[in-house]
Amino acid sequence: MIKKTILAFICASIGVLSSATAQNNIDFKTFRLNNGLEVLLHQDTTTPIVAVSVMYHVGSKNEDPSRTGFAHFFEHLLFEGTEHIGRGEYMKKIESIGGTLNAYTTNDITYYYEVVPSNYLETALYMESERMLHAKIDSIGIETQRSVVKEEMRQRYDNQPYGTILMETFKRTHQKHPYHWTVIGSIEHLNAATLDEFMQFYKTYYVPNNAVLSIAGDIDYAEAEAWIRKYFEEIPKGTGRIVRPSVIEPKRNAEIRDTVYDNIQLPAVIQAYNLPPKKHADGPALDMLSTYLTGGNSSLLTKEIVDKQQKALTVGAYPLDLEDGGVFLLYSIANMGVSADTLEQAIDEQINKVIAHGITEEDFQKLRAQIENAIVSQHASVAGIAESLAEAWTFFGDANEINNEMEKYDRVTREDIQRVAQQYLARDGRVVLHYLPKAAAQNQ
Repeated sequence: MIKKTILAFICASIGVLSSATAQNNIDFKTFRLNNGLEVLLHQDTTTPIVAVSVMYHVGSKNEDPSRTGFAHFFEHLLFEGTEHIGRGEYMKKIESIGGTLNAYTTNDITYYYEVVPSNYLETALYMESERMLHAKIDSIGIETQRSVVKEEMRQRYDNQPYGTILMETFKRTHQKHPYHWTVIGSIEHLNAATLDEFMQFYKTYYVPNNAVLSIAGDIDYAEAEAWIRKYFEEIPKGTGRIVRPSVIEPKRNAEIRDTVYDNIQLPAVIQAYNLPPKKHADGPALDMLSTYLTGGNSSLLTKEIVDKQQKALTVGAYPLDLEDGGVFLLYSIANMGVSADTLEQAIDEQINKVIAHGITEEDFQKLRAQIENAIVSQHASVAGIAESLAEAWTFFGDANEINNEMEKYDRVTREDIQRVAQQYLARDGRVVLHYLPKAAAQNQ
C-alpha cells in the first residue's frame, strides 16, 4: 500500500491545498449513530462509483512515548483480515469487485478508504464495519506487519537520500509535544510491545465514537443510511480513555542549527518555523505564502534560486498544518558546486524581500487564481470529497467547513501575506539543518 505520510505529501503535492470548490457548495447529509459514529453522505450520480472512508482521530501524537509507531502499525495491521474475512483477503475482495483501496497515517489521524462501483456500496460498508468491530489482531499478523514496517523503515528512512528530513526536523521543532517522534515510530518499541498492548490500543482508538464515516458518490441516501445502520449500529461505543495531548510547544527565541551527514551527493538546506494550530485564522495566508514561494515554475524561489541563480536543483515550501501546531518547512537541494551556506544565504535574501516589501498586486492576483484552481481540483473526485468532509468534521467539528474554505482565502490580503511572513518566518526560534555528504564529516 502507498501511504500518504507527510513526507509523501511533500514529494507529491507542491502547492496543493485541501479546500472546497470555488463555484459550488458541496451538499451533504449527516447523522450520528447512538454509538457516537458520525456519518457524512454526499450524493454525486454523474458516475457509477462511490468512495467509502473511515477517518479515525488517532495518529502518532496519541501514542505512549515508550510505544511509538502504534498508529502507523495499525494502518497496516487492519488490512490483515477480520474474524469473518480471511487473512490476506481484505484487499483481494475489494480488488475483485473492481475497486481500489488504501490508507494513510499522520501525526493526527488514520484514514482508510475504498472506491468501488456503486452497486458494491454495501460490500464496502460491511468490510469497514468488520475492520472496526472484528479486526484480526493476533501474533501472526503482528509478526507479519513488524517485518513490513521494518522494510518500510529501511526504504523510506535508512536507505532513502534525505529520508530523515522530517525525523531530524521535528525532534528539534517539537521538543516537548509528541510531534517530536516520527509517524513510523520506533522499531524497538514495536518489537517490545505485547499482544495485550496492541489489543488495548485497538479497543481505545478504533471505535465508532473516535471515527467519522464519510461516503461520496452514486448513492441513494435512504438506502445508504439503512445499510450503515445495519452494519455499524451494533458496534459498541469505546470505553477506553482517548489521550489528547495538552502539551503546548514552548516558543523559542534562539535559532537551532545543526548538521546532518547523510548518504547523499549534494548538500541540502532545511529551514523550519513553528506554526500555530491547524484551526488558526492565519492558515490560509500561510498556504498562500508557501504557494507564492514555491508553488510552480513561476514561483519566487523557483525563479530566483533554481532558474536565475542556479544555486538549487529544487526548492519547496510547505506549511505542515498539524492539529496542535505544525511546521512551515523550507527545503532546497544545492546545485553542483554550491555550498549549503551559499544556498541558505540566497534563500534568506528572497524571504527577507517578502518580509520587507510583501508581494506585488500582479503576483497577488496570479496567486489567487492558483489557489482557486487548487481548490476546484481538490474536489474533482468523489474520493477527494469524502476525505475533505471527514477532515472538516474531525478537525473543525463541522463538515460544512469545506464550503467556507474559499471565503477564507478571499479574505486574505497582500498585507496578510507580508504579515505572516514577518510573524512566522523570523529567524529567532527557527531550525536550520544542513544536510551534507558523509564524506564531508571526515574533513571536519
